[in-house]
Amino acid sequence: MAPKEDVHARSGERSANKERWAPNGAGRTTEQEHIGFTSHGVTDNDIFMLPSSDLQLLGVITLVAALVRLFRIYQPSSVVFDEVHFGGFASKYIKGRFFMDVHPPLAKLLLTLAGWLAGFDGEFDFKDIGKDYVEPGVPYVAMRLLPALMGVMTVPMIFLTLKAVGCRTMTAAMGAGLIIFENGLLTQSRLILLDSPLIVFTAFTSLAWTCFTNQHEQGPSKAFEPSWWFWLVATGIGLGATVSVKWVGLFTIAWIGSLTVLQLWVLLGDTVSVTPRLWVKHFLARVFCLIVIPITFYMALFAIHFVCLVNPGDGDGFMSSEFQATLNSKAMQDVPVDVMLGSRVSIRHHNTHGGYLHSHNHMYPTGSKQQQITLYPHKDENNAWLLENQTQPEGLDGPVTGIHAWDAREPVSIEDGAVLRLYHVVTDRRLHSHDVRPPVSEAEWQNEVSAYGYAGFEGDANDLFRVEIVKSMSDGAAAKTHVRTIETKFKLVHVMTGCALFSHKVKLPDWAFDQQEVTCAKQGTLPNSIWYVEQNEHPRLGPEAEKVNYKNPGFLGKFWELQKVMWTTNAGLVESHAWDSRPPSWPMLRRGINFWGKDHRQIYLIGNPVIWWSSTLAIAVYLIFKGLSILRWQRGYRDYDSINFKRFDYEIGTSVLGWAFHYFPFYLMQRQLFLHHYFPALYFAITALCQIYDFATNRIGGIGLKERPAIGRSGIAAFLAASIVAFTLYAPLSYGNPWTQDACHKVKIFETWDFDCGTFHTSVSIALIIVGFVLMVMIPKLDQYTNSLPSAGNAEQTGAPVIPAPPAEPQADGHKPEQEPNVTPQPSVDEPTTWHEEKVEYRDQDGNLLDEDQVASLEGKVLFQTRYETRTRVVDAAGNEVGDGSAGAEGFAPPHPDVDRAPETAVDGPEDDGREYPATASPEEDVKKEKSVEKADTKTPRPGSEGREATR
Repeated sequence: MAPKEDVHARSGERSANKERWAPNGAGRTTEQEHIGFTSHGVTDNDIFMLPSSDLQLLGVITLVAALVRLFRIYQPSSVVFDEVHFGGFASKYIKGRFFMDVHPPLAKLLLTLAGWLAGFDGEFDFKDIGKDYVEPGVPYVAMRLLPALMGVMTVPMIFLTLKAVGCRTMTAAMGAGLIIFENGLLTQSRLILLDSPLIVFTAFTSLAWTCFTNQHEQGPSKAFEPSWWFWLVATGIGLGATVSVKWVGLFTIAWIGSLTVLQLWVLLGDTVSVTPRLWVKHFLARVFCLIVIPITFYMALFAIHFVCLVNPGDGDGFMSSEFQATLNSKAMQDVPVDVMLGSRVSIRHHNTHGGYLHSHNHMYPTGSKQQQITLYPHKDENNAWLLENQTQPEGLDGPVTGIHAWDAREPVSIEDGAVLRLYHVVTDRRLHSHDVRPPVSEAEWQNEVSAYGYAGFEGDANDLFRVEIVKSMSDGAAAKTHVRTIETKFKLVHVMTGCALFSHKVKLPDWAFDQQEVTCAKQGTLPNSIWYVEQNEHPRLGPEAEKVNYKNPGFLGKFWELQKVMWTTNAGLVESHAWDSRPPSWPMLRRGINFWGKDHRQIYLIGNPVIWWSSTLAIAVYLIFKGLSILRWQRGYRDYDSINFKRFDYEIGTSVLGWAFHYFPFYLMQRQLFLHHYFPALYFAITALCQIYDFATNRIGGIGLKERPAIGRSGIAAFLAASIVAFTLYAPLSYGNPWTQDACHKVKIFETWDFDCGTFHTSVSIALIIVGFVLMVMIPKLDQYTNSLPSAGNAEQTGAPVIPAPPAEPQADGHKPEQEPNVTPQPSVDEPTTWHEEKVEYRDQDGNLLDEDQVASLEGKVLFQTRYETRTRVVDAAGNEVGDGSAGAEGFAPPHPDVDRAPETAVDGPEDDGREYPATASPEEDVKKEKSVEKADTKTPRPGSEGREATR
């Protein structure tokens, strides 16, 4: 090691020479060696000046990418994994129904546009994995084409990015090839999902920033030139597009932001060519392009989002009353502002946006077994309450009861501290509470809330609630002293027990139609105990009465509220999922995701292990290099005097920094995470891998590879060949192609790769099936009758292999099973003429007949299996076969016995976001369920048939 004294000596030299940091952040340079902030070893890598040979090669590579991405994109012809969500969002966009999703709208809008242009009308609901696309005529191929084409465009993006950092054309082609043959990126780009748009916009941002950096590092001569501005603006647009697909784009912004700060720091230290005024110009240019443009782009997408979603939908329950009032049919007319005794009101919960205080003529199955009180998110007659004084008004014959008891009285406002009773108008029962535990939240500090009484009943002390106005949350001086519609926020405190009317995000079971629980909490949190009046009417308040309505939040108010709801919901996705995984497992590809399984085929998201592990190794190589270089620098070695050393550190360090920003933040998240969250980081890792290879074979002298370019080209060919072989091995999982159990077991490296090899056939690819048919033919007396036979057309359209069914089992008495009830009844035949005919047919996996020459050519090359089937043929007197022709012109290919059975690996439903949904999605559905139960015995509540569906 060099002595420490040398370090001090060189430090003095650096001071004398006024050395400054170069823009690459690693090397040092002096005024005498270059002009201004120009970086050492930088050349103009303008991608618009590429030679025609590079462009031709790029065209060929892009064509290959298109062939790989679009191959059999029509399969499977049913809903796959999160197509449930994102296809469903397209339906809601077309219908204009508001929904809430944790992701920004850009990719969803593009998918909707693709479907709409292809004729999609939004009627298909994408409700279940495996739901067929073909019969309802969904243009799913057109919708899948959008992410597929974006996956194709990622390939030229990485090619041009590698050229922009100075890599050779062969290295850029290698990077493009790795993107093409990466199984995980392929699988994700062939479905109606968001990750392919996210990756292509991330790649575009990386390309634009790399080109801008190349312009910047060439020094003052390039600053503020048209190409300099072009790439800086393009970077801003890329940032806006990336973050408008998923908030993962915030990591891309952090990456660009850190490199921008480094550039500005270097400029600040250049006292020769960068004046303070010029530095401010650099600063403002970056603020406008990298902050203003992305924010404007992002907000513009939400403006389009709001224009498209103008009708109420299953997502408006997440939003505030002010927000909901901007949707069609959710808006209300101006209502009287003063709330009086005798007013008919609807009372809304403030915090959870769960809806209105609600009751219906159904009883709790436990506890008091009195009438249910719930929170219901839709306007309904069962939300109407009459506000009564604690004593009824006196009439000539005693106290006046009923809903009209207060109509003839002079209106009296409700002051802070007033004691009320709330009379449910529809069922003639009053809001009631007592020292009984609720049916769901059975905590000691919570009491049940019910509706109790009957028409003409004067009530009891447990019906009394005291109004306590929360002045800090009420709007206006008048609203702080007496109850005013919308403006006053108040608590309803039960007089007898001291608990406050309370609701939280807990849903009641099916017997309450999955509506939100309402209790009386002795120590409830303030936000969940706050209520306000939304609807208000009184017969004595005429049209001249002061009116009020919700304030229109405007675009900015709606935008900001939606961002907060998205953030809260995203942070709440903490429930476990069958296919989730954690960040430590991603670089080593320890687990994938089961997307779809049907008909002995499966789509399982798994990466190409050759590419995946090589890119992880590249990251490790750079980290080791960086650690050693820092140690050597501290010990006084002058490694950074080498231009190649500095460029290696900065260029590859930039890519590794992008990988780190897109990987390590996931360690801080407690929400559900999946393998596809690693894809942006994988893109940067592949970029770093190619850069390291290019330095080793083309730019670093002394190891012999730079002088022997054939070795480098051979290495690229060998590495791509290995990647293609691995790609081919796992391609059946990516495309959903037929596969064999033996082939599956051979490539299953880890037990944590939990695709089920038992799902596949024992032999599929070219294997033939020797089918022995025992044919029984019955000839009736000239009368035609038919036996309904299964049709080859009934086979799944994805091309599932067709295998004959086993022979029919005889019954215990020795007779053959009776015909199925849907078989056309046969006429009575006294003495039918029958005979048996035994025949051997050779068929391939698709049920196609093979001739003798084809069978002979395949002998010894494939596995033969034998299956038997009994088949009935009906012929007329002339020997011609009689039937409905359903078997098709080429004969009958019987379905496999498992054709309708879901494989063990098939998931039961789509990826669950874990979000807390509003209490009920559809008012019509809820009313229908309530009506169906009203017809039954009210003492034994029964769940609605679609109760759970209402919460999704």
